[in-house]
Amino acid sequence: MARPFTRLARSSLLPLSHAPRPIAQVRWSSHSPMGAAPAHARKPVTINTLQSMYRKGEPIAMLTAHDFPSAHAADHAGIDMVLVGDSLAMVALGMEDTSEVLLDEMLLHCRSVARATKTAFTVGDLPMGSYEINPEHALTSAIRMIKEGRMKSVKLEGGAEMAPTISKITTAGIPVLAHIGLTPQRQNSLGGFRVQGKNTASALKLLEDAYAVQEAGAYAVVVEAVPAEVASLVTKKLSIPTIGIGAGNGCSGQVLVQVDMLGNYPPGRFLPKFVKKYGNVWGESMRAIEAYRADVKSRAYPAPEHTYPMGMSKEEFAEFERSCDQPRSSKE
Repeated sequence: MARPFTRLARSSLLPLSHAPRPIAQVRWSSHSPMGAAPAHARKPVTINTLQSMYRKGEPIAMLTAHDFPSAHAADHAGIDMVLVGDSLAMVALGMEDTSEVLLDEMLLHCRSVARATKTAFTVGDLPMGSYEINPEHALTSAIRMIKEGRMKSVKLEGGAEMAPTISKITTAGIPVLAHIGLTPQRQNSLGGFRVQGKNTASALKLLEDAYAVQEAGAYAVVVEAVPAEVASLVTKKLSIPTIGIGAGNGCSGQVLVQVDMLGNYPPGRFLPKFVKKYGNVWGESMRAIEAYRADVKSRAYPAPEHTYPMGMSKEEFAEFERSCDQPRSSKE
């Protein structure tokens, strides 16, 4: 009588007793990824979702992430949009400012974030030097951000002067999040990190920039470091969402740098006025790391419950111990 075959064995014509065993899914290493789906079930956020939220007047919650763990946390917390911001130049890579980070470095971080985001709508920040030369250059960079970075949209800084570039990218089918007001990549031409829209001329320029990026096809626009009253009025004049950062609560949504709002930095670090500290990750990390160091120094860690049991008997271990005492033969 023919021996039974498993489904796998049928394809390889091996009998059941010789069929390969299924690969165990249990991971014994502490280095396994954390990419499980969020505990709360929700549909993936899309452009349509964001437009629906905007029409209903539901604020859009946006947060930055720069690697797998930070994106994993944001996605599980139900954040609507995750931005891989060029702020990672400072908070993840220790650089002086955003102008230093390269497109290839951004792409590496984007891929890491993309692996963790199962539901949030992701945005990759185009770094300085990757989109300003001409619209064709910008489109090439945007395509890389989608294909290699695995992002769902891109962000770039600039108002009316960047409208042709935004149009070029959106015409190619890539969603663009615009960024006006304080544009950190251009801080040198702005005289530093200064609030924009504080007088009539500056506020009118902001509104003109907002109209320009909207007409060019941007699906939303970040408004940074602008008086709340000005940002609120600009928001009312537009037909696309505004995402505020230091622009008051009259915007269609808000964005913060995750490291800032979590309090994941040492005491004494400067924070912009608009940042609200929601946690004290640095303090908790110091408490845990210092406790670990103390346990290692006192040999309190690892305790028996953190130690693997020995598989051999006492007699076998004694034999192993005797073998260790025997002189080792040297090779000629």
